Amino acid sequence: MGGTVKRIGVIGTGTIASAVVRGIAAQRHRILVSERSAHNAHALAEAFEDVTVADNQSVVDKSDVVLLGLMAEAAPRILEPLAFRTDQRVISMMAGATMTQVAAMVAPAQVAAIMVPFPGIATGGSPVIVQGDIALVQDIVTPANTVYAVETDAELAAYLCAQAVLSPVARLAEDAAGWLGPRVSNPDAGETFLRHLLSSSLANSRAGDLVEALNTPGGYNQRLRMALEQGGMHDTLRSGLDRLETGE
Repeated sequence: MGGTVKRIGVIGTGTIASAVVRGIAAQRHRILVSERSAHNAHALAEAFEDVTVADNQSVVDKSDVVLLGLMAEAAPRILEPLAFRTDQRVISMMAGATMTQVAAMVAPAQVAAIMVPFPGIATGGSPVIVQGDIALVQDIVTPANTVYAVETDAELAAYLCAQAVLSPVARLAEDAAGWLGPRVSNPDAGETFLRHLLSSSLANSRAGDLVEALNTPGGYNQRLRMALEQGGMHDTLRSGLDRLETGE
């Protein structure tokens, strides 16, 4: 863990924050998690000997680095009563809150970074978007995961919009698996095949190169892609991303 971070506190133990704890606990961090989402917090403490449950102020008092896994709209009410220290570093995992906004909530602690993790961090091999102190976040989440650095609030906002493509892609895979299931002897294996196909293909090739490689005239991939594009897939995706960017 780079030798610098020894005590990590996590305030908020929802789905993503819990995934982060599961992913970093294997690196033998000493982790305190807050009692919010008590079921998740106690499940983490039972699963990992280095994870302990505490009240919010105790999490702050006993941590060098504090991860905030709260909803941005609830954060001011939860954080305002807490006394942070000047020597603490805070990493926000709250989508929609800038470093400046978080700094006002946790003063006099230092807001070191904004970190955007994904559920796959629980088992490793996941991307992590980071603005701010890249080295600090790398100490915590690598080498099991890969950090993607952004420099400005606008760049972070664009990444947050673009990552939303994950849900539509998952829905396409789910729908394809639903179509395949009744036509094969093992529907579960059919879905596993599609997930394996997508993850391995995209992991080893640029998206545009993959489209071109699958662009055999008259081939199955070309014909289905063209049918979806003719149905408005491309324009709908771009307009959806534009709406996310403008907050519509």
